[in-house]
Amino acid sequence: MRPTSKKPNSAKLDAVVAKARADYATREDGYRQRALKLYPWVCGRCQREFDHKNLRELTVHHRDHNHDNNPHDGSNWELLCVYCHDNEHQRFVEQITYGEDGVAPEVTHNPFADLKAMMGKKDGS
Repeated sequence: MRPTSKKPNSAKLDAVVAKARADYATREDGYRQRALKLYPWVCGRCQREFDHKNLRELTVHHRDHNHDNNPHDGSNWELLCVYCHDNEHQRFVEQITYGEDGVAPEVTHNPFADLKAMMGKKDGS
């Protein structure tokens, strides 16, 4: 028995293509696509260069850490590789946690304060 060949539904294919084009246009309007058009494909920290093969490793960093602040001129963005981007966010977390000087607050609790005394006791005495 010979399999029947179905003709593709042109209306369905046209709808899929139209949706793909609309989705692409939406992504083009996104801040990442705008940043990639504005800036050279180079990490702003380590100066690593990118091309189409590894462009997925280049991220857009918001300088003020506000992802809703996306001016059209790109003044709040910089392109960073994934490694430098992670490092930048870690530095930001540490700044929030420890303050500008980067010194951790003084620890006042010592969970092992009585350890020596407890070890000196033998057999429940």
